[in-house]
Amino acid sequence: MNAELDLGGIVVEVIRKDIKNIHLSVNPPNGKVRISAPESMELDAIRAFALSKLLWIKEQQRKHQLQERDIPREYLERESHWIWGKRYLLSIEISDSSPTITLTHDKLVVTVRPSSDANQIKLLMDEWYRDQIREALPDVLAYWEKILEVKVEKVFIQQMKTKWGGCTPGNASIRLNTELAKKPKQFLEYVVLHEVAHLVEPTHGERFQAIMDQCMPNWRQIRDELNRLPVPHGEWN
Repeated sequence: MNAELDLGGIVVEVIRKDIKNIHLSVNPPNGKVRISAPESMELDAIRAFALSKLLWIKEQQRKHQLQERDIPREYLERESHWIWGKRYLLSIEISDSSPTITLTHDKLVVTVRPSSDANQIKLLMDEWYRDQIREALPDVLAYWEKILEVKVEKVFIQQMKTKWGGCTPGNASIRLNTELAKKPKQFLEYVVLHEVAHLVEPTHGERFQAIMDQCMPNWRQIRDELNRLPVPHGEWN
């Protein structure tokens, strides 16, 4: 039986399912809170769980309010762009020197030659986003390779329209979506674990889920949040 809880003005939708564990999600775009709970779990116990997560719920709602929907970028002055979940305003500077991108506390400063147009700025930024993942990846990848006792032979960082990542167990390669550099780093960590785990178990069956449960107990929550973020479209296991 479904129900609603009111936590001091925060409405929580409660959905009972044939599951073993309780699951909490805060969903964009407006931060709607949903709890999936075992059918046998008392409403008072669900309320206590929700209250224990109240600070986290409020923080997630705040992030959703700040997170812009994915709209086409025009690469104009003071346009919003994201890096690792933080919003920056684009600042375009003109120089005869080699193109560069730097971050200040609130600006993403792109320095380009006088003849550069919006498409050239886009290409420069696309490569810069790839570089962000290349820099963040080694420690994350090495950690999960050690935990799962496997070795990734190749990593491809590319723009992907329908997935955040992919794995080809046959040649021990994984693929990562460039868009991950725009999201909080927990999503990169999750996607890397997800793909490395496929080197142990190629399917999404019980063995795969057991590996994920052991390595990252809240992986379903992270997966659901990632699937609700803009780009790529479509859900991902």
